[in-house]
Amino acid sequence: MLKVSIIIPAWNEQDRITDCLDNALRQTVTPHEVIVVDNRSTDDTVAVVERYMREHPQAPVKLLHQDEEQGLIPTRNFGLNAATGDVLGRVDADCMLKPDWVEVVSGIFTEDRDAMGATGPVTYYDMPARRIALRGDDSVRRHTFRADGGKVLLFGSNMALRASAWHAIADEVCRDREDVMHEDIDVSLHLLGRGFKTVYSERMICGISARRMDTSFKSFRNYMKRFKNTFEAHPQHWRKRKSERTLYLMYPWLHALFPVYQQYLESRDINPALRIWFREQAKLAREEGDSLADLPGIDELVEEEPTDIPGVDVVTDDIDFDDVKVADGLTAETPAAAAEDACDGAADAERTAIDAAEAAVATNGPAIPPATSDQGSDASASATSDAKEA
Repeated sequence: MLKVSIIIPAWNEQDRITDCLDNALRQTVTPHEVIVVDNRSTDDTVAVVERYMREHPQAPVKLLHQDEEQGLIPTRNFGLNAATGDVLGRVDADCMLKPDWVEVVSGIFTEDRDAMGATGPVTYYDMPARRIALRGDDSVRRHTFRADGGKVLLFGSNMALRASAWHAIADEVCRDREDVMHEDIDVSLHLLGRGFKTVYSERMICGISARRMDTSFKSFRNYMKRFKNTFEAHPQHWRKRKSERTLYLMYPWLHALFPVYQQYLESRDINPALRIWFREQAKLAREEGDSLADLPGIDELVEEEPTDIPGVDVVTDDIDFDDVKVADGLTAETPAAAAEDACDGAADAERTAIDAAEAAVATNGPAIPPATSDQGSDASASATSDAKEA
């Protein structure tokens, strides 16, 4: 079986890094190594990881420090370059891997020797309707998160690279010192530019936080602009359809619901990062002989969903994702795709989505607190991003 390394860049992630490590290690197949790369954290991230390593001396956890330069990309590169596995998984410090993630990833690259990069769907662990969200994300990524006529784009919160492929592009990936691009899409396009195959697996599942939606619309809008900026930096690549429209349509609902749902979780003393894969982890524990008798009622708590939170009732199992392939068209970068956009109304759809999101912000007020970029500053304050877009 191929050895899978998991690389976790971290900046001020003291609140979630323990849960992230727990989920990375509670696997059907133990990862070869789990590398946390700290990038000048000013909170207790380093102390938390060091304590974790002392308390779990048998766990294959390593703590590295990338102090030379602030930023996600140099920190990511530092970890990928230091990893020794056959396959290099890359996730965020607030990501919660499904318990069979390592097994699935190893299988993907074992069964398909041409696969050089892999990705899969995600769901929000700190929001309701997690199964529905997973189904919707899977549909969107299969239909729209593509480039160059249908080739798979990798998602940074849930991606893996064959080690040989990473080393082939390591010196080519964009440094993006202005911090205006999506680093995962940049990696994807460098892989495709080399003729490497990228694949998508609906079984490669990861839980992520919805905290990106708990930000001002200006910050969220700048985050969406990164898609365009990344493709502009790679003019030889193109995409016919975009995922931004779906994210814009999701923003008003998630932006309004996120803080309310966090209050519910706090009132019930529920750790959503612990809860998301508890059923699968409990099954593994029982197979290993632990009856979990000291946790009465835990299964019911894991399944509990609120019914009295405004907005929850609009998300039901009746949501039809079959039309996503058509609905997610957005203004395109090629003349042919642009002509198609004029026919199917994609440009109007983008404007409608933006108007709806702006109206929701005007009604609901600013988010609390503002989201931060990988450099730790408010993403909405990126003067370089605004200047480049202008």
